[in-house]
Amino acid sequence: MLTIWGRISSINVQKVVWAAGEVGQPFERIDVGGQFGGNHEPAYLAKNPNGQVPTLEDGEIIIWESSSIVRYLAARYGAGWIWEEDPAKRAEADRWMDWMLSELQPSMTPAFWGLIRKTRGYTDEATIAASVAKAEAKLDILEAHLAGRSYVANERFGMGDIAVALGAHRWLHMPVAQKDWPNIRRWYAQVSARPAAGPAMPLPIT
Repeated sequence: MLTIWGRISSINVQKVVWAAGEVGQPFERIDVGGQFGGNHEPAYLAKNPNGQVPTLEDGEIIIWESSSIVRYLAARYGAGWIWEEDPAKRAEADRWMDWMLSELQPSMTPAFWGLIRKTRGYTDEATIAASVAKAEAKLDILEAHLAGRSYVANERFGMGDIAVALGAHRWLHMPVAQKDWPNIRRWYAQVSARPAAGPAMPLPIT
């Protein structure tokens, strides 16, 4: 059985939980980080020297960094399914996973911290407004990309959908004025209805 270390409120932990469900691997999730603490204890740092979540244990194998964990689970347990064997097709999914980390997530995080987590230094209107504008610009890119598409990459559900859908899940439940984005909403409704998605998409967002 897999062990996933990390609190479910973390979007990066959510990615791993969803991926494990998609590839049919049972797991135990242990709350670490945030209000649970424990991520700077020596025993945890021995697994993940960064003191961040998530960390995955699969027998004697220990992996940290959420996208690396998702790729590992997909390659080991989901080959031919959420792991594309064709390098070009796999690069499509990889690109959207990386886009989530480098473009969408950083743009929305200040607003999330200010509005949801009430983090000091992020609650002023200017910071939140700037974050909203940046996040909307990134989501406009996704909206255009999804026109005529069922999934973010290739012709079937894959790794890219997991990462990006969790970003959409967080944003669509933020207390901000929401743009229409019909393609995003259609795609989000489809992928969030998957059985493995439910445990990874807790509400309310925290």
